[in-house]
Amino acid sequence: MIEITNIHKIFNPGKANQVNAVNGVSLHVETGEFVVIVGVNGSGKSTLLDLIAGSVFPDSGSITIDRDNVTKLPDYKRSKWIARVFQNPMSGTAADLSILDNFRLAAIRTKYKGLSVGITDSFKSQVKEKIATLGMGLENKIEQSMGTLSGGQRQALTLLMSVMDSCKVLLLDEPTAALDPRSAEVVLRTADKLINDYGLTAILITHNLKDAFTHGTRIIQMGEGKIIRDINTEGKQLLKQNDLFDWFG
Repeated sequence: MIEITNIHKIFNPGKANQVNAVNGVSLHVETGEFVVIVGVNGSGKSTLLDLIAGSVFPDSGSITIDRDNVTKLPDYKRSKWIARVFQNPMSGTAADLSILDNFRLAAIRTKYKGLSVGITDSFKSQVKEKIATLGMGLENKIEQSMGTLSGGQRQALTLLMSVMDSCKVLLLDEPTAALDPRSAEVVLRTADKLINDYGLTAILITHNLKDAFTHGTRIIQMGEGKIIRDINTEGKQLLKQNDLFDWFG
């Protein structure tokens, strides 16, 4: 599904503040894998996600998604494959629009302007049914402005909106970093369900080692722009939570 071959990314090359963010990373992610990436600040994990998303381009190397070379494609042209949830709950939604209108925009994310999904009774029912799975009671508040919701509510809804249109890859960029523990649990539980139900290929970046231990089918540790550990499904099942703490000890 995702094939990354020897990619490099340097910011501010040749200057005093040069940063070698990603240094020769190669990575193969199978269809349906849920990869969790951990690492200290500056290890390269967020830059790697940006490279996959198309927010930044590599200086060298290649990126393939679903057998298509996307190395030089900007993020909006990768949207037919990729949906992304950011760390900031305010990103990815329109605060002044209602919950329902946000879901409508999400449903036409990759469609041409001439092809739109109207807000019919059927569409409303579909949205309510999806939202009800969160257990937050928001299915009865779909006309409420998105900007009036808590960060946890917005982040959970953003996850649901990510699958309103076609996508194959879900990128989770520290989606719970700004949330309280209860909201974080709802968001990650929702992510697990969506990934399983839709057969998505997913990558989660997190600083929370407990979440890294609990979620995902594979765990990668990055350091100094490189992959320094790559634990597959079988190996992850043998890990103890303290093992992850020892990595950073």
